[in-house]
Amino acid sequence: MSRDPVPDAVEALTPLREVIARHGLAARKGLGQHFLLDLNLTSRIARAAGDIGEGTVVEIGPGPGGLTRALLIEGAARVIAIERDGRCIEALADLIKAADGRLEIVEADALKVEIDSLGAPPRRIVANLPYNVSVPLLIGWLEKAGQIASMTLMFQKEVADRITATPGNKSYGRLAVLANWRCRTRKLFDIPARAFTPPPKVISSVVELVPYDEPPHPCDMDALQAVAAAAFGQRRKMLRRSLASLNVNTEALLETAGIDPTARAETLDIAQFAALARAYMAR
Repeated sequence: MSRDPVPDAVEALTPLREVIARHGLAARKGLGQHFLLDLNLTSRIARAAGDIGEGTVVEIGPGPGGLTRALLIEGAARVIAIERDGRCIEALADLIKAADGRLEIVEADALKVEIDSLGAPPRRIVANLPYNVSVPLLIGWLEKAGQIASMTLMFQKEVADRITATPGNKSYGRLAVLANWRCRTRKLFDIPARAFTPPPKVISSVVELVPYDEPPHPCDMDALQAVAAAAFGQRRKMLRRSLASLNVNTEALLETAGIDPTARAETLDIAQFAALARAYMAR
């Protein structure tokens, strides 16, 4: 059986460092750009995304196309890459041609793009996220999680630890509550700073998030965000004090949710936060 010509054509492209030099792609700090050029690492990320041979892979900030190339080589049926930097879009022209219809570039700010408007399902988001917008992007995708099959995302390690943290862990907070309420999460592997051009000042980590068909502990996401933000806003205080910013009777709220008013936010699991959110909505 002959090999698929698309990976062959992609593998034959000019090395990424030459593409960067030719197009003057100095990474821009304001866009949070750190380019990952090591094909071994980008291929590892692409493989971690699972079955990308059907549906649509959505990539954010492809830059010169390192991860994009890996996704195509690993058999992605269709890749839609969102890029706001016009220099990078120009630099991706040869890759678009080599992809033979499998790659579409959308020039836009990813924060303003409705994920459920992109391509056919199942949709998988695979991205080396710009650090400066990684958390707002994730929160927006959690709100649309029913339209997403999986997310394989790179964050700075500190953010990855916050996403995957469990009760009692020092990194456990609002982000862990929201992410684990809506998805199964796990950290896959770390990537050292030296793997990037230019190197960031921090280690990066790849995280897998697989949305539940329905949250195991139903509640309103806005209410969940509100109670988690209040609870962790003063995480060292008992809940009867830290929840005061909600402007409700906290003792009654906690009684309705079946939670000890002397407990602290870091000890509550996802089910208890969901119970708090339901009680808050009821009031």
